[in-house]
Amino acid sequence: MFRWLQRLISGPAAVQTQPGTAFAADAAPVPEVLDPPAAAPEPAPATAAPSPSPSVVSFEQLERINGTWNAWLFDRADGGLELSDAETRVLDALAAIMASQQSGAALVRRMPGLIPQLLQSLRSETFSGAALSRTIATDPVLVAAVVRLANNCYQGTGNSITSVEHAVILIGQEGLRQLITTVAFRPIIDINSGFYTRRLAPHLWAHSERCAMAARQVVATLGPDGGIVPFDAFLAALLQNVGLIVSLRVMDQAVREGERLGSDVFLAQLARDTRRLCASIAREWNFPDTVAQALLEQGTLRRGTAVSPLGRLLKLTDYLGKVRMLVEQGLLDEADGGVFAGLPPEAAQCYAALVANGDAAPAA
Repeated sequence: MFRWLQRLISGPAAVQTQPGTAFAADAAPVPEVLDPPAAAPEPAPATAAPSPSPSVVSFEQLERINGTWNAWLFDRADGGLELSDAETRVLDALAAIMASQQSGAALVRRMPGLIPQLLQSLRSETFSGAALSRTIATDPVLVAAVVRLANNCYQGTGNSITSVEHAVILIGQEGLRQLITTVAFRPIIDINSGFYTRRLAPHLWAHSERCAMAARQVVATLGPDGGIVPFDAFLAALLQNVGLIVSLRVMDQAVREGERLGSDVFLAQLARDTRRLCASIAREWNFPDTVAQALLEQGTLRRGTAVSPLGRLLKLTDYLGKVRMLVEQGLLDEADGGVFAGLPPEAAQCYAALVANGDAAPAA
């Protein structure tokens, strides 16, 4: 299947390169399920201004997959071109949030003040393991996650890790980056909330986590010439649905019994506004400018629009992540050539990582 997919995406010019390494903190390494194609032509450096370039995914493909995705999430296939009263209330509430100085970050259930501090420390190549351990020790959730991951690394040796400092040394910088970020964001989902949060949030979070791992892996194989920092790719993909997850709480509060959401006009404006909300939250938490820029670009993609290398990768992983989850739900046929036609060479490796990440994920 994946060799067929590689040929479909890349055409006859594809050649073999070395497979990448999985960077999931809790998932098993991605198996070598395909021979990845040659790296794409070198993009502009990350520091350069984005330049106009063809979309990595055609607008026809985006419209089809996003339409199927939204119909599944909102359980509504009829769409519609007029905003309902409930949809207007939701969009007005989101507009008020974006106009406020808090910019939506206050609505995220758990992002302790120490998390941005930890992530900033981990961006330094000279971080102090002892200092990091002391900071982690102040958050019981992080302590449990770090020690559990370290013991997973030691599984089968008969030894046990109980010291946070020892766990930090064993996991290493890259493992900590991903672990801390994932642990920090996962509790934003409150399954005890209303209907829309219960129904949509788990799917959105699963999509974010799998896209983040796939984006991190793709960038790692491109190397420094790819123009993207691997951790920035992971962070941007993990954050991409936070604005939408925040908006679910607004939906729970604004929608009355018997009312429904899901018109085409509503979903288009919701996608634009929640991407802007993501970028705003990223800036408020002092995440890298490249991450905030890539997130903002997702809500403003038009023909001929300037897009950064990270923005293009985020669009590709978002698209393929939705494709994979729709295939798993039986709503899309993986053998449909139109889904993968014309995608860049790295798409085959990205899709393979999404498949493997899903297979490695624990059952719900």
